[in-house]
Amino acid sequence: MNFLALHSLRSDSGLYPEGNAPGVRRNDDSTLVQLLLSLLVICLIGLPPAHAESVKILVQSSPLAGSQFYAVARVWDEIRPGDRLTLTREPDNRHDRNAVRVDWNGQQLGYVPRAENRAVARALDAGEKLEARVSKLRKDPNPWQRVEFEVYLIL
Repeated sequence: MNFLALHSLRSDSGLYPEGNAPGVRRNDDSTLVQLLLSLLVICLIGLPPAHAESVKILVQSSPLAGSQFYAVARVWDEIRPGDRLTLTREPDNRHDRNAVRVDWNGQQLGYVPRAENRAVARALDAGEKLEARVSKLRKDPNPWQRVEFEVYLIL
């Protein structure tokens, strides 16, 4: 599959308020604007028909939220960078109306961080085709540093 990453749409607009996970960035409407601009660039430059169905745009790269509460420790020796993840909307989640659950092989690993889940939640709600993959694994005492993943929009 051909890979086209115009740029990461992760918002660098600010940090969580005090008391939240350090280094996790807030997501805002600017990510949606950036996504639309990226799609406009693709339309303007055009793509050969053979490649038009296989374009992936990197939407965001994030740490996995809540990994200490779910299956990460159990599957640590099996999971690998590049493994596909499943994203599932949880609109009725009592903690976050934009919650997006992250699973690996049917086992919950955690969530898209609250500060970064709005654009992903909206895309899933709109029926957009998204793909998520493990990008980094680290043995780290801080659970926010153990697993990073990337979300792609499939065109």
